[in-house]
Amino acid sequence: MRSCLGLAVVTLLSAASASAQSADMITQPVPAAMAVYVPYGAPIRLSLARKVLAAALGDAETRGWNIACAVVEPSGDLVAFERLDDTQYASIGIAQAKARAAALYRRPTKYYFDQVKAGNNFVLTLPGVVAAEGGFPVVKDGKLIGAIGCSGAAGNQDATVAAAGLAAVK
Repeated sequence: MRSCLGLAVVTLLSAASASAQSADMITQPVPAAMAVYVPYGAPIRLSLARKVLAAALGDAETRGWNIACAVVEPSGDLVAFERLDDTQYASIGIAQAKARAAALYRRPTKYYFDQVKAGNNFVLTLPGVVAAEGGFPVVKDGKLIGAIGCSGAAGNQDATVAAAGLAAVK
């Protein structure tokens, strides 16, 4: 009986320790760049979405990267999409998924990439998360108006192209 009680106590202590470790992982502070609340604004206009795409795809062409880019409104719904010739077909859906995740969660998709890299795989249980670089919220006048997602090259290259698209937002 004592051995069963001792085993139960050891099991409970082990579970409490594991629970505390899990809680520490979940409650890690959000990076300062992500901690700021960004309110929703009016959805990005088609004219601005086209400018964002033109800037992103122009940058990709200059670099010789075959990229697909999507611009969505804050709801994650598609506003504009374009891809360069010979971009892999998988990148069509990936670009849209990156943009949607960036809009819905109001943070760059690299945040989730970094979380997974750090061993915090729980983020992959969140619906619609894309743990790959290349998705950014589009913020204008301090409000989230949409997001851009790019795919077709390496993740850091997708992010470079998407950032070039963001530069068109004024």
